[in-house]
Amino acid sequence: MEATAIVLYPSPLIGHLVSMVELGKLILTRHPSLCIHILITTPPYRANDTDSYITSVSAANPSLIFHHLPTISLPPSLSPSRNHETPIFEVLLLNNPYVHQALLSISHNFSIKAFVMDFFCSVGLPIATELNIPSYFFFTSSAANLACFLYLPTIHSITDKSLKDLNILLNIPGVQPIPSSDMPKPILERNNKVYEHFQESSKQFPKSAGIIVNTFESLEPRVLRAIWDGLCLTENVPTPPVYPIGPLIISHGGGGRGAEYLKWLDSQPSGSVVFLCFGSLGLFSKEQLKEIAIGLENSGHRFLWVVRNPPAQNQIGLAIKESDPELKSLLPDGFLDRTKGRGLVVKSWAPQVAVLNHNSVGGFVSHCGWNSVLESVCAGVPIVAWPLYAEQRFNRVVLVEEIKIAMPMNESEDGFVRAAEVEKRVTELMDSEEGESIRKRTKDLQNDAHAALGETGSSRVAFTKLLEFWGKTC
Repeated sequence: MEATAIVLYPSPLIGHLVSMVELGKLILTRHPSLCIHILITTPPYRANDTDSYITSVSAANPSLIFHHLPTISLPPSLSPSRNHETPIFEVLLLNNPYVHQALLSISHNFSIKAFVMDFFCSVGLPIATELNIPSYFFFTSSAANLACFLYLPTIHSITDKSLKDLNILLNIPGVQPIPSSDMPKPILERNNKVYEHFQESSKQFPKSAGIIVNTFESLEPRVLRAIWDGLCLTENVPTPPVYPIGPLIISHGGGGRGAEYLKWLDSQPSGSVVFLCFGSLGLFSKEQLKEIAIGLENSGHRFLWVVRNPPAQNQIGLAIKESDPELKSLLPDGFLDRTKGRGLVVKSWAPQVAVLNHNSVGGFVSHCGWNSVLESVCAGVPIVAWPLYAEQRFNRVVLVEEIKIAMPMNESEDGFVRAAEVEKRVTELMDSEEGESIRKRTKDLQNDAHAALGETGSSRVAFTKLLEFWGKTC
């Protein structure tokens, strides 16, 4: 019998890569005889820990085969210091000959049952079509964001203004009204290249054999129904099958790293600690770090805070490659001494999944990246939503107003958050009736998440349907 394979094509963003790898692992739990081939694009910047992550995954999962595509060199005008999306799209476009070559090479030894692309990688769809390989999109964000991107051509057709200039509420099917200024940051400016890229990507979704989305039915029932009912696409454009198979999250705690942080949590009372962590790319200015510190100190609550170096000059608040921060120079004088015992500041990284699942943690101040949201839901920990980049402002609206598992961190027009706001939101999350209501809602969804992945759960059923389309020979 001919060997069979699934080929996965993630974007070079580490959060997207992690989700795609978890999809590969999930496929192998149902079909361990399959080979999962993952095409790796070198990021157009010096990424944090991507190589070490792939090395550790490869060692633990020999059925995941990584193919490193040749490095693409971009001109200085496409430096990621301005934004990270445009260089990624350009690299992925230039990748096409190598993707074609990789698929041909893999097909010499395997029958490729499916080519699964990150939504950033839509330029690869014509290649798979040419080779008669069924193509699927893996959408690593929420179903609400999926609805947004499916609906993007419609929004484009009804206005000639940039979203940032509209100052209106947008009515996307299945989604509560979204302020135009809270739409995903890369599409706010109509007259830039990344907006064009996302427009073109959104038009590719209906051409696929299906869309896999990292969510579950009871988390986003209303918007999933709108997508399934075809409300997000224009007339005469059929919606492909949509498979909510989540939550897909990392199941390990960092390979033993960060054990000292978990030991510190062991000494704290149950549900008493606020965890502050802002993703693999998020950075704050030195001034903002000091405001956070003052707010935490004044709140009187226990905390575990991951601090990273501020962005370099001309950088856009995204962590590219960084050294550990010098805490005493970044934080207010005496802060570490005054909060010793009830607060722990850690440098650059903590085992987020393990921390969120620790009994002592009762709240999470997060950038609202979708991986972090799902990890928080699976741990039953409510959120203070502090978006920084990408689709995170959109996520904040959904989390606060629709799903109701978060409180908003309110910033000034220039994005700065004062210490008083940090103190207020931390205190409300940990002490108020509203905070307790959000906590209960999050705990209920934690149970729903586990149920969705159970033998008869909605995500397991959706995943089984997906595998059936890939053929019984898998």
